[in-house]
Amino acid sequence: MKKLGSLLLVSVFAGAITLGAYKLFFENINYAVVTENDNNSVFNTSYTPTSAKGSGINEIDFTVAAENTVNAVVHVKNVTISRGGNSFIDFFYGQGGSQIPQVGTGSGVIISADGYIVTNNHVVAKASQLQVTLNNNKTYEATLIGTDPNTDIALLKIDVTDKLPYLAFGDSDNTKIGEWVLAVGNPFNLTSTVTAGIVSAKARDLGKNQSFIQTDAAVNPGNSGGALVNTNGDLVGINTAITSQTGSYVGYSFAVPSNIAKKVVDDILEYGNVQKGMLGINSINGNTPYAIQNGLNEIDGVFVESVVEDSGAMDADLKHGDVIKQIDNIKVHKFADLTGYISTKRPTDTVQVTIDREGETFEIPVVLKERQTLHLPEMGLEVKNLTEKDKKKYKVKSGVRIIGVPEKYRGYGLDGKILISVDGEEINDIQEARALFANISRFGKTVITLMNENGEKERLIFQ
Repeated sequence: MKKLGSLLLVSVFAGAITLGAYKLFFENINYAVVTENDNNSVFNTSYTPTSAKGSGINEIDFTVAAENTVNAVVHVKNVTISRGGNSFIDFFYGQGGSQIPQVGTGSGVIISADGYIVTNNHVVAKASQLQVTLNNNKTYEATLIGTDPNTDIALLKIDVTDKLPYLAFGDSDNTKIGEWVLAVGNPFNLTSTVTAGIVSAKARDLGKNQSFIQTDAAVNPGNSGGALVNTNGDLVGINTAITSQTGSYVGYSFAVPSNIAKKVVDDILEYGNVQKGMLGINSINGNTPYAIQNGLNEIDGVFVESVVEDSGAMDADLKHGDVIKQIDNIKVHKFADLTGYISTKRPTDTVQVTIDREGETFEIPVVLKERQTLHLPEMGLEVKNLTEKDKKKYKVKSGVRIIGVPEKYRGYGLDGKILISVDGEEINDIQEARALFANISRFGKTVITLMNENGEKERLIFQ
């Protein structure tokens, strides 16, 4: 046994000596010396401390926000009455025909304990009856307090005896891309439903100079008017639209930022309509051939193409070629950044505008003024408030001047004339004109009264 142990020990030492000799005399070792001048690729590492909760979705707690939100989100039912024409003549002249009730649904958010509810304008548009159902299944008749089609926000009121759960407006300017959010609404006529996602983008423009928060939280038909909240349960947006070829959710949805919605609600309650402050500049779409040819699509900021007459921008001496880089403390990268922030302001508010002018940076205070032009609903005419010069030239005391006419109405000679009244209702400014044109029915006839440059009245009947 001792002899066998001695042989094993000798074998181990012999193997070790053989391996060491091979490594020392026969194996080639390649050394790489790295110096500061090497062109090796380097990945920069962020040293920002990671969240104590980690980055996994399972470590984010949505339960408190969801619990506080679902009871403040309501179901909104909109009953509209449409006429079913019995003939070709009925369609154009509105004679006869049956009345057909149509029901639309959406969501809303309770914003005060006494029953004020914010929703989308398109959820309640042309309603003859509005009903609101709470998460506890109690149903109330709702009154429409006011709307703003431009931002797609409407304000409702229900009469209640007990205090209601409600959501407080958060500061949507402080939301960050990548931040977790919850969308709460009533899709498919279900009670309050919660979905989770992140903020995918901010100041997203969908083609009407609006500014939306984009999120990938699932939003489906019926979610319109519902709440977008952060993990603290703060209301940071009103869910409004989805982008889809099928009408159902496919990955992106959009919400009106809470700062815009709050401003609209405050204006409706205080003034009865929305007070729109206007900076007074026109810019160029960066996707147009002209913009691309002149390199304007590569500008980080808003290029000032022209300045509107009698605007705050003109008073502050903004010029063609200026590039707006910041407004107050909001960085401006595109036009939607600018319009989104201006939408939270009123006429007479002063904003600090930082511009780049021929390589030099200036900060200029601009006093916002009331909007002087807008596009009228239904006919799409662009009109402008009258100046004293206009009143003297056309010999009128009130009305609005038509400065833009859609192609289908260009044969009527409307451009440049003064619009005095609609169906006998006098027009004093562009806001009154918008309200009157919003009530035009496609099944009836509309009479508009105009004044030409010779001081002669003209009446046109549209059927």
